[in-house]
Amino acid sequence: FRLCLFRFDLIFSEKMKKQSFPVKEEHHKKHKKEQKRKEEQAAAAASDSEQEDTRPTEASPWKNELFKPGDMSSSLVDESSFVITFAKYREPYIKSTWEELTNELKTKHGIDTVLDLRQGRMEVKTTKKTWDPYAILKARDLLKLVSRGMSLGPALAIMSDGVDCDIIKIGGFTRTQEKFKKRRQRLVGPNGATQKAIELLTGCSILVMGTTVAAVGPVQGLEYVRNIVEECMKNIHPIYNIKELMIRKEISKDPALANEDWGRFLPKYKKTNTNKLKSGTPKPKIERKKKEYTPFPPAPLERNVDKQLASGEYAFKDAPRASSQKGQGKSASAEVLNSFAPPKEKKLYTSNEPKPTEHKVDKKTIQAIQANISKSQSTENKRKRQQPEGDVEDYLIA
Repeated sequence: FRLCLFRFDLIFSEKMKKQSFPVKEEHHKKHKKEQKRKEEQAAAAASDSEQEDTRPTEASPWKNELFKPGDMSSSLVDESSFVITFAKYREPYIKSTWEELTNELKTKHGIDTVLDLRQGRMEVKTTKKTWDPYAILKARDLLKLVSRGMSLGPALAIMSDGVDCDIIKIGGFTRTQEKFKKRRQRLVGPNGATQKAIELLTGCSILVMGTTVAAVGPVQGLEYVRNIVEECMKNIHPIYNIKELMIRKEISKDPALANEDWGRFLPKYKKTNTNKLKSGTPKPKIERKKKEYTPFPPAPLERNVDKQLASGEYAFKDAPRASSQKGQGKSASAEVLNSFAPPKEKKLYTSNEPKPTEHKVDKKTIQAIQANISKSQSTENKRKRQQPEGDVEDYLIA
């Protein structure tokens, strides 16, 4: 059995040796062919670069090519429209610039416009002459910007390729109205200097109005504007971002730094405590000593009466103090009552009414009145006496 196995191994190894050589030769041949093909391609590419290439090149998927009239094979299937409302105070400006706006949209982009002053709304819609399907969305953004207060000149820039708009809401960053107004004013700056600097560095036109900031420009510039506005409303002054943009603009001019990290050139700001800056030196730390633990509660504080009892003043000063307090209370109450006593009113008489006269009563008149009263009493007594006595039956007729 062992001999059989040994013979089988010998036969198998000899067969493998015979098959291995041609396999290696074939592999070397294929490798040489690929190497030659690569060398030929490199030589052809070098010769093509030396000579002018007149062959049409295919469109690159990463290149933004302009969309021109005639690129769309057929007209739009359905009509698209957008409606934008505007405030009452914008009505005179929209009236004055409406002809220019309609001519710009209809002649260059084939978009119709409708103005309704009763309901305060503007409408844009596509037509059969519309050659760019994305133009209707840009026309909608144009009406938004005009209704928000932007003038027509910078707003019309949105209709060109590579330009977009962004409306940033800034009303929800602060709690109080005073902080909101101060931080919004920082974006504008003294005489609009800060706003002008941001516009020059980003290439965008900016409008700060109400609780929104509207911006029109390239996409990268709009990102910078949004970052500056949001950080300003978070209490970070825009001058820091403006300095960073100025440095970036200078670095971008150097082609040697195009593929390097610009972080080492940009400024880095650290937050500092305002209290330390005002005082100049940090506040010393107060060391608080731990009190000794006692299971008993603290003793109650002494009253004034307790202090007087302990010193003996309470026994000598109690009686005169009470009497003086009572006298003071009575005198004070009497003064208050006298101060609030109502004055005597004098009766006013008109010119038509006769003034009352004072009647003085003498003793003689009093005696005469008493005599008259006595006489009347005597006559009444006599009349009572003259009345007959007896029963009623005595005077009846039988």
